[in-house]
Amino acid sequence: MKKQIYSVLVENRSGVLGKVAGLFARRCFNIDSLAVGETDSPDVSCMTIVSGGDERTIEQIEKQLNKKLDVIKVKMFKEEQCITRELMLVKVKYNKNNRKDIMEICDIMNAEIVDMSKHFMMIQICDVPERIKLMLQLFQSISIVEVARTGTLALSKCMEND
Repeated sequence: MKKQIYSVLVENRSGVLGKVAGLFARRCFNIDSLAVGETDSPDVSCMTIVSGGDERTIEQIEKQLNKKLDVIKVKMFKEEQCITRELMLVKVKYNKNNRKDIMEICDIMNAEIVDMSKHFMMIQICDVPERIKLMLQLFQSISIVEVARTGTLALSKCMEND
């Protein structure tokens, strides 16, 4: 199974997300990650979809996306061709015994404590998906209360001929 990143420019209208998600569901293609947001134009959104499959499945997904009327453009990225980032907020319960460990993990992972109370901390990290997963693993021994993740965002690397 190979992972593929699709950057799909779509018309920013209601129902477009449902149509694209439906395309994946009808063909039993799994979506590993999905992030959607407006571009610099309020009429256009960018959907970053991470999905996997064999060569034929990946090709089929691209063809089906290009057939959709609301789709403006489909770009496919291999991981080495693009810069990816994901944002995660994680709320943990802390005490005097694990507070220092949490702060050390944040320091090592370049994460930031963005909110805290007497017993809880909220931590933010923006990094590549692999490091997001690593941070979750590091926090498994600590009491995780809640997690929110954006999904992968991707842009092709800067080239002089862009």
